[in-house]
Amino acid sequence: MGKWQTKEQLTKLLCDLVRIPSITGSQAEKIFPDFVVQQLSELSYFQQYPDHLQKNSTEGDRYFVTALVKKASDVKNTVILVSHFDVVDIKDYGRWKEDAFNPEKLTSMFYSNIDDLPIPVRQDMEKGNWLFGRGTMDMKCGLALHMSMIEQACEGGFDGNILLLTVPDEEVNSVGMRAAVPKLLDIAKQFDLEYTTVLNSEPMFTRYPGDESKYIYTGSVGKVLPGFLCYGKESHVGEPFAGLNANYMASLLTAEIELNTEFCEVIEGEATPPPTNLIQRDLKDEYSTQIPHRAVTLFNLFLLEKQMADVVLLLREKAIKVAAQIEDNYMKQATHFSTYNSFIPRNLKVNILTYEELIEYCVQNYGQEQISDLQTSVLKNRNGKDDRDLTIEFVDQLSILCKELAPMIVIFFAPPYYPAVSSRHNLFIQDVVYNMEKYAYDNHNVTFKKQNYFGGISDLSYVGLQYPAESMKPLTTNMPLWNNGYSVPLDELERFNVPVLNVGPVGRDAHQWTERLDIDYAFGMLLDMLPVCIHKLLNPVLERK
Repeated sequence: MGKWQTKEQLTKLLCDLVRIPSITGSQAEKIFPDFVVQQLSELSYFQQYPDHLQKNSTEGDRYFVTALVKKASDVKNTVILVSHFDVVDIKDYGRWKEDAFNPEKLTSMFYSNIDDLPIPVRQDMEKGNWLFGRGTMDMKCGLALHMSMIEQACEGGFDGNILLLTVPDEEVNSVGMRAAVPKLLDIAKQFDLEYTTVLNSEPMFTRYPGDESKYIYTGSVGKVLPGFLCYGKESHVGEPFAGLNANYMASLLTAEIELNTEFCEVIEGEATPPPTNLIQRDLKDEYSTQIPHRAVTLFNLFLLEKQMADVVLLLREKAIKVAAQIEDNYMKQATHFSTYNSFIPRNLKVNILTYEELIEYCVQNYGQEQISDLQTSVLKNRNGKDDRDLTIEFVDQLSILCKELAPMIVIFFAPPYYPAVSSRHNLFIQDVVYNMEKYAYDNHNVTFKKQNYFGGISDLSYVGLQYPAESMKPLTTNMPLWNNGYSVPLDELERFNVPVLNVGPVGRDAHQWTERLDIDYAFGMLLDMLPVCIHKLLNPVLERK
């Protein structure tokens, strides 16, 4: 019967995985791979081929796991099963926090206190079999299913090779997947593999409240974090027209870009959500009656097929528009104020620069050595700052050095960067989707809806590149931390050009205290459909009738 082939066995495995509180960046995240390796090592195949099961290191003493089951020495076709094992924190659980990583107990308590739960949750519970807990849907269920597939592969269940890859840090910077790409290329060379598909099992994400649709995804949305460093002019609050408040500058930028649908992309009826602000603050260290003359605003921006040069161009256009508003409103208000005092309004000009242009100016006027020293100092004195704060600090320090350019708006990018990826033009993947849609309907009365892009952001982003690595320069040259603590292996991604697919469980409320998994679908219907999908992915020929 095997270890992980029934609903009961898989539910137990999932609960064991969830009980390890592998919050991104935690000690538990570091030790989680040991449990996976220990479990897989009990399979006779890995006892016979121990070098096929590896714990691989990333930066920051974290690890990802690779487990290869090779059908035979001369078999090349290989499907990669990718998952992540890190989860977000549990602060949102409130009084349930103590049991957020204990699915059986938490689920029992929720069913016993069903009236305390939101109405949509209660409605689900009344008509389905749901398991609650942090990581149940996002995405330790996917890992549990992949371990089940590995066990089937060990028993000769597939006519090809299966490579399990499970990684840390998907929820923050994707350190695990970025480190895994070169390793996957090495494994392919070492074992003479040809990757036919990277198959993810991220859970389905609802597209709107009450969405009951079942989705199959042929790609994953991309994402960048564009920022604007606003440098005004210092002044006492009693003389505001002698300066320029950077908070005012940042607020106008936020008002211009927040939910601006000009940034949306629409591909075959699928639209990206508009940009939304993630960080906005002034950069004063303490309270004083000096106006804030340095501030920053940072946005989440989703991408599908837009190239980086076009992204930077649109960001510059918006910054120019806002700069004109700042100049016009300053002159309007100053002119009106001059009727109260003998005051001659000054002309105000707000400069717009990209980070690349700021660096070029700094080097020309202050020399490369001083810029390198400043960069080294910022990196050395990180003091717990994350990649976003460190990026802002470096742009801020450069702006202070070149304050003669003020007032100015500096456009930059902060990590992470998720390239958009899609196999919507891949005939083989489209054929597999067609056949899976037919199989799901004929055997389980499930109607799949194909989506070109998984909207929840995933590590599939690091499977190939839509455009040549050279086209990423408008991003890389405007990201201060690029090759200074953060990078994406672009050259390797050009070589690691493999079709992608996401077939996952049904879940609800990712990153919420009501996160839950439909057990019957995950370990019933999907458990039956996933091997069928893998069989098709291992045979890259068109089968549509």
